[in-house]
Amino acid sequence: MKEITLRYPNFYYKLKKMIKLFSILFSLVYFTNASYADDLQIAVAANFQQTAKEVGKVFEAETGHTIKFSFGSTGTLYNQVSQGAPFDIFLAADMKRPKMAVENGFGIEGSVTAYAQGRLALYSSDDSISPSVETLKNGGFGKLAIANPKTAPYGQAAKQALDELKLWKNVEPFLVQGNSIGQTFQFVATGNAPIGFVAFSQIAQKPQSSYWLVPGNLYQPINQGAVLLKNSQGKIAALMFMQFLQSDQAVSIIENYGYKRPL
Repeated sequence: MKEITLRYPNFYYKLKKMIKLFSILFSLVYFTNASYADDLQIAVAANFQQTAKEVGKVFEAETGHTIKFSFGSTGTLYNQVSQGAPFDIFLAADMKRPKMAVENGFGIEGSVTAYAQGRLALYSSDDSISPSVETLKNGGFGKLAIANPKTAPYGQAAKQALDELKLWKNVEPFLVQGNSIGQTFQFVATGNAPIGFVAFSQIAQKPQSSYWLVPGNLYQPINQGAVLLKNSQGKIAALMFMQFLQSDQAVSIIENYGYKRPL
């Protein structure tokens, strides 16, 4: 197995993270009866779907472990976690739900970490539509797709941006909501909604996409968090994956899909 090189902004932060991770590892080995497993089940926010698959392939090649991903909206996945779903790790599209998992006894104390910062984009698959603030102001586009702001962080960010632009009331009658950002993207990609707010990661690999990258000052940072779960049957392998998310290999893939480093 190749050595996994971690990359941190400075020595002291790196040392702090390593101490925390080794503390978690110590507690898992000596104070739980969880068995080591080769298979991991990871709940992943819909916006991170393609990125997770690529990161997962590299992790499997590096470690020999296998991963089964379950994708959905962060809110839906959190509900599954809270009901005892057999996940090892929860990769959310916000920091709120991983912290809630710990607070409510589903996640392991000290394991919450930010793994990516998402960006919001206004996207259209219709060549006749130019995604922009002016397009939103002028209307005439029919339907505008967003993810459900109550359950999906990217939907919440879209609402924040529209509120900042003072356009929420203007576009509200034309909104069509997806249960997740994955479903929202499908609305736009298939033309069921000619324009919509999506995760930039969903279109970053499509060079001919027509989009407007929404300025970050229009919505709160979408820092995406991960947490180890107490129900995990493969805690050691899960911890290895959490460490791998901070490695050069994983960070390079994550950034290639249009994410920024988390704040």
